[in-house]
Amino acid sequence: MGTGQLDTTRTEAELIGGVRRHLQPLSGSAHDYDSLLQLIAPARFALLGEASHGTQDFYRERIRITRRLIAEQGFSAIAVEADWPDAWRVNRYVRGPSDDRDAVAALSGFQRFPAWMWRNTEVRDFVEWLRDYNASRASRNQVGFYGIDLYSLFTSMQAVLAYLDGTDPQAARRARARYACFDHAREDSQAYGYGASFGLTPSCEDEAVQQLREMNRVAAAVQPTLGLERDEAFFAQQNARLVRNAEEYYRTMFRGRISSWNLRDSHMVETLQALDRHLGAAGSPARFVVWAHNSHLGDASATEMGDQGEWNVGQLVRDRYGADAVLVGFSTHHGWVTAATDWDDPPHRKRVREGLAGSWEDVLHQTGVGRFLLRLRDNESLRQLAAPRRLQRAIGVIYRPDTERQSHYFQTRLPDQFDALIHIDETRALEPLDKGRVWVTDEPPETFPSGV
Repeated sequence: MGTGQLDTTRTEAELIGGVRRHLQPLSGSAHDYDSLLQLIAPARFALLGEASHGTQDFYRERIRITRRLIAEQGFSAIAVEADWPDAWRVNRYVRGPSDDRDAVAALSGFQRFPAWMWRNTEVRDFVEWLRDYNASRASRNQVGFYGIDLYSLFTSMQAVLAYLDGTDPQAARRARARYACFDHAREDSQAYGYGASFGLTPSCEDEAVQQLREMNRVAAAVQPTLGLERDEAFFAQQNARLVRNAEEYYRTMFRGRISSWNLRDSHMVETLQALDRHLGAAGSPARFVVWAHNSHLGDASATEMGDQGEWNVGQLVRDRYGADAVLVGFSTHHGWVTAATDWDDPPHRKRVREGLAGSWEDVLHQTGVGRFLLRLRDNESLRQLAAPRRLQRAIGVIYRPDTERQSHYFQTRLPDQFDALIHIDETRALEPLDKGRVWVTDEPPETFPSGV
């Protein structure tokens, strides 16, 4: 064995020993996350990630933390990687003014692939808890549930028109005339983007911008004291903003992945900032729990994606708010996950392979502790040990075990990516509300890049 190999082995053993010394085991008790809540307590933004979109344990532990942040720390809004109109329906339900009979009905707006991200048993139970929590509180003290993603191009147009039909029929006619520019796409967002990007069909950028300007004026005219009316005006305004940003996103996605990724994450942060202004207008600044994938909430500048020119929500929020933002990642070594084999496929229950040798998943597994928390922000000795880049796994809505190294791993400096990390060595698959007949199967591996 050469000297370099000895040094590598010694360095890895030192890292595993250092992690073992500093980890905080999670036993399932009510005090599991006391240390994490102390870290988050001074902040206004708690960014809680996930290493896959289909792991029950990530959702369950994220919800445990969120409930404590709401009940003990006064966090007032949950912002999630979901479409704005669909999440607003949940927001209406948890805050009272809703015709939905239960959480399952309130979540029924989530029809676009991958519906299981939000139509699952963990989110269902949390939505019912949040409605019960809000029931005895005045409207100004209730906790809202909001989507920050931008895929709902045509649904958001319909929401703008529905709002204006009820408040200003003349403005509704103007909006219909502008949005008619999109009619040739037949409510197919990607078809619109492809045609507009290559000059095959007209671009509707000007029309989307004009309608957003009008909705900005409409929202500005609503008095802050009008409560529900102001909320609905903001809902419509944000839908117009989404149409404008989604129009650009779908045109850009045919030019390259990095440009469209950056537009999407910029929109998420723009939505957070709009929510911050809206919710903070009454006095006290809002405090947000943000749920999204690790790849959105870990600081991209600490990863090889950042080297390629990508930025993300975690990086932008950290740049803007500094210590007011706490970035928390999740990790697993092996287990099961709900994921698709291809885009628009039904969900499958798939086995997650053991973490690659030398990866962060492997290092954390070798501690021998099944569930634990690592505080990274304020632990200089651990930060120094963990500073060199290592592989980290990311499973999105698609999981391709056969090409796992190429499809699901990237290099990262963990202490710069996250302020804290939660590792759950063996994990279970998220249970969709709409399983279908194939959810229980374990599909044979195929080859395709992951979707996040």
